[in-house]
Amino acid sequence: MPKSGQQPRTCTVEKVDELEVRSLILLAVLLAAGFILNFTVGKAISSISGGLISPEFIISAFCITILIVKPRTRQACIFGLISAAVIQITTTSPFIDFVAEGIAAVLMAWMVRAGSKLPHAKALPFISTAITTTVSGLIFMGIKIVMIGAATQLVAAMTPVIILTALFNAVLVQSLYKPVVDALKIG
Repeated sequence: MPKSGQQPRTCTVEKVDELEVRSLILLAVLLAAGFILNFTVGKAISSISGGLISPEFIISAFCITILIVKPRTRQACIFGLISAAVIQITTTSPFIDFVAEGIAAVLMAWMVRAGSKLPHAKALPFISTAITTTVSGLIFMGIKIVMIGAATQLVAAMTPVIILTALFNAVLVQSLYKPVVDALKIG
């Protein structure tokens, strides 16, 4: 019993942030779509382009999620790590994506937070996705070089793929961002 004049103690249970749950659901749906697209459309585009464009729809998925949710740094890192876990199913280079996507997702979140206040905000999906995909690819390539060597060959082989994939992902995210926002009835 509380003493007279004192408020009774209450035990509160912290409510799970609804935004965090909704954002994880959005990420899961987009990652599932990205995973399926990687196996179908991604493989077809890679074959048609002779391997010069290797779309990574999972990166596009977390970029769209970050553009919509505008997460804090920690939450963005979690998005990147979850995305990397999904990529592990198909990768030929295990674990590298955890570093690449974790860092890339945080970078994406920083750009979205900073860029949404700038006059070129309509181009933010394109610009931020192009940079994010490029950084992810460069980190991946750098780790791969450290692991296996052959720097000259890897840089020569991977740099055009990274750049063309970044452009492909940027166009994809720019074109999908508004329809996804409209479909979700956001803003």
